[in-house]
Amino acid sequence: MIRRLGLAAVLAALAVPMLMPDEAAAQRRGAAISAEERAGGTAPIPTPQQEKTFPLGASWSVVALNGKPVQDRRATLMIDQNLRGTGFAGCNTFSASAYPLRQQGLAVGPIAITKRSCDKGLLGFEKAFLMALRATQKWDLVNGRLVLKGGAGELTLSRSL
Repeated sequence: MIRRLGLAAVLAALAVPMLMPDEAAAQRRGAAISAEERAGGTAPIPTPQQEKTFPLGASWSVVALNGKPVQDRRATLMIDQNLRGTGFAGCNTFSASAYPLRQQGLAVGPIAITKRSCDKGLLGFEKAFLMALRATQKWDLVNGRLVLKGGAGELTLSRSL
């Protein structure tokens, strides 16, 4: 008789959560139920965002710096298969290590640059471009354009030859 009561008690303890209303069971589990689930629907299952692949080997030209269109200045960037970023910064050429990271991160290493002399306006643009490039933390492809974002600004680049 004691053995039967022990088995019956275990079965009853296991069955009670199944018989509880959904909301009470969810609270017991520590989860919240949305209004949609209470109404009988099911909440949509979030789909993981597919990781984008950084476009290595493509050449890009700057079209905007910090949201402002770049019209009379020219700057380029290409990151090759060896993760070496090279380009033209407006007056000088540059190179740097550039590592695409998970979750669309980008790390740009120290930048080596030539030392040509140019007018102050061009050197100011070059400095802002290189600072934004060096501080880049995230990248994205938006409408066929490469967008680089970081603590020193945002660069928008379009594909070039």
